Amino acid sequence: MSEIERLSSKPSFGARLTLLLGSIIFLHAAYSTYESVSVQKALGIAAVVIPFDIKAESVFGLFVVLLGTLFTASPLREITWASEYRKRTIDQIDARPSFVTLNHRGPLLFGTSTETSSGKQ
Repeated sequence: MSEIERLSSKPSFGARLTLLLGSIIFLHAAYSTYESVSVQKALGIAAVVIPFDIKAESVFGLFVVLLGTLFTASPLREITWASEYRKRTIDQIDARPSFVTLNHRGPLLFGTSTETSSGKQ
């Protein structure tokens, strides 16, 4: 498999399944937290305490989501100037029309170049 094929290939089924499973676990932990808080408020318990198993499920779900994201993400690419200029020709690099001066702005900035003496002829 060439480097280009590897970079453009889709994530594997296992990686996507890991991401889906982690998302389900994490969402279940969120729902369990909501239910636990609701029950404790209905019973009139002042200090709401989230059980340890829900905390552990949340951390585990987050870990599995991160693992799935790591496996489904595309590889990082270089963002240096050298890697950008490696793809361009010298004509593309030197073609900078924004630096071309088509007309001189001297008269606009400094007035006309013809001098008129104020009192001398």
